[in-house]
Amino acid sequence: MTVTDTAASTVAQGIADRPPRSPAQDAWRALRHTRSAIVGATILAFMILIAVTAPIIAPYPPNQPLIGKEDVKKREAPCIHLLGCPADRPQHIMGTDGNVRDFFSRVLYGARVSLMVGFTTVGFAIIIGATLGALAGFLGGWPDNIIMRLMDVLLAFPALLLAIAIVTVLGEGLINALLAIGIVSIPAYARVTRASVLTVKEWDFVLADRAVGVPPMRILSRSILPHTLTPLIVQGTLGIATAILDAAALSFLGLGAQPPMAEWGSMLGAERNQVFTAPHLVFFPGLAIMLTVLSFNLLGDGLRDALDPRLRR
Repeated sequence: MTVTDTAASTVAQGIADRPPRSPAQDAWRALRHTRSAIVGATILAFMILIAVTAPIIAPYPPNQPLIGKEDVKKREAPCIHLLGCPADRPQHIMGTDGNVRDFFSRVLYGARVSLMVGFTTVGFAIIIGATLGALAGFLGGWPDNIIMRLMDVLLAFPALLLAIAIVTVLGEGLINALLAIGIVSIPAYARVTRASVLTVKEWDFVLADRAVGVPPMRILSRSILPHTLTPLIVQGTLGIATAILDAAALSFLGLGAQPPMAEWGSMLGAERNQVFTAPHLVFFPGLAIMLTVLSFNLLGDGLRDALDPRLRR
């Protein structure tokens, strides 16, 4: 045996002795090598850090006007001493708004509201939608027809218009806006779950469970639903971005978060007429919304590539 053959056999033996990786390990390895997912996760981690540490970082209370300071004006431009701002002028990194409130503090606290909106609404929509979709796909027949026709009715309306109609009926406020966004998001998760259940329930191990008399609900919960998590995770990550945009739109129209709550959409709506006279009041919350939505979209694309074996390189 030559030296080359010996080396090749040693390498082959090492590969054979290596324990096989689980699907989760393969997905994590693929995710770490997906550039878009890394960028999205980094931006998202930064936004979450801002939201968690807002009470520590914010120099002023977000909803309290700076009363009693004669040198603070309405819609004052950003002022940073290190960039040449006079030392005798109060430092406001993003300026002040029309109610003489520190805009930097309000943007920081707005991250808490927007992230809470995204995770809450998508969590509610996944729980309801996945349950309805799983029952529809597993039971079939008339339950499937009733559930999916109801989902088709919801999908027949533009999501934002339907959310506006629901909030109009329920009343203005952030809680009602969250409920409306969650309701209009249910059909997407129901259809994704139903499609996955229809595929998985024909696999051999599910047919074997049925043959040995395993109860149907146990088959659904133990054998089928775990295999539907991958598309739900991807859809949920992308859905959070959409939920944040919808919440910002409702707040912009005055149907979501109500004053004086610091929320990016309501901040845009309150200062939309000052886009030329005080553009910083529109630019900073708009930039925050853009970065947050971009992070979820990039992370969702990376998760889709990492969790789907057909898309891995």
